Amino acid sequence: MNRARLKLSSDFLSTLKDNPTAHLSEQVRRAVFKGASPMKARVVGLFILMAAFLLISNFAFAYTDQELADAIFKAEGGYKAKYLYGIRSVKYRDEQEARQICLNTIRNNRIRFRQQNKYDDYLEFLASRYAPLNADNDKKGLNKNWIRNVKYFLNQKET
Repeated sequence: MNRARLKLSSDFLSTLKDNPTAHLSEQVRRAVFKGASPMKARVVGLFILMAAFLLISNFAFAYTDQELADAIFKAEGGYKAKYLYGIRSVKYRDEQEARQICLNTIRNNRIRFRQQNKYDDYLEFLASRYAPLNADNDKKGLNKNWIRNVKYFLNQKET
């Protein structure tokens, strides 16, 4: 039985990161395999593409709803904020209710994210709903910092 040796090159990984929808073709066969048939290269390449997509695009799914809510709370200003968790769309009684609204938003948007195809990254999708760019209530343009700030506080949890 002729078994090809898998050889993943940095060029191939870079191509996946830059263009994850690139067609699996002769280039993939050369980059990934030496001596394998084009069909084997396409099948394995497809699995690699799917794995790369999951790893690259769904960074936020590595975090629980609770961890995301904690990061959003801090990114929105914590206890000093006028609107806890950045919740402006509905009135809430206290911090516990604001947190529950935030958790509901996170959970519901995870479901919506899986059903759409415009965004590849969950946090970008969540930001488009939670802190949309050019929103009427964002006169200073601070929503552009939302993803970076949330990621910062998510990373603080790890250290």
